[in-house]
Amino acid sequence: MYPTQACLRPFIRHVMAGAAGRYVRAPNLQHRRGLITLKDHIFFSKATAEGAGRNGKVKSFGDAPLELKLAMPKAAGGKGDGQNPEQLFAMGYSGCFLGALQLAAARAGKKELAENAKVHATVFLGHPKDPDMEGFGLRVEIGVEGCDDDAIIAAAHEFCPYSRALTRGVEVDVKKV
Repeated sequence: MYPTQACLRPFIRHVMAGAAGRYVRAPNLQHRRGLITLKDHIFFSKATAEGAGRNGKVKSFGDAPLELKLAMPKAAGGKGDGQNPEQLFAMGYSGCFLGALQLAAARAGKKELAENAKVHATVFLGHPKDPDMEGFGLRVEIGVEGCDDDAIIAAAHEFCPYSRALTRGVEVDVKKV
């Protein structure tokens, strides 16, 4: 099992298409599952977490630094007086997928189909079904509103780095610094 599978337990079940709420199966990429490795990089982002873990703080660096207080959600027994990693993940995924959707539409010569689209990402935190696995896992649902072209949605899912990381795996190096 790859590290990202063991740590994140991603399950992208459906891609919601259009305002009517039709569901389209996400492409089955399991037969190609492996790790995506990079030959180079054009950008990197760095963030640091410190303090009391999920009740500490996170800070990003770069062009527009951001610092946030973290807090366990009330539903998980916390105070809920700050952001949580799942919110941040959902925000990043929805923004990235929207960009991929608009790019896929433009490449298909149908730019207007995604100009006013919205992408909703829902990230579920829960216990894995596997009784031998401790800790938590994630499940993600992506809802696409305002674009009902299934081929464009599938192309966006194939192109989006978040989708690729969750469906194909991503190289993760954990080391002491």
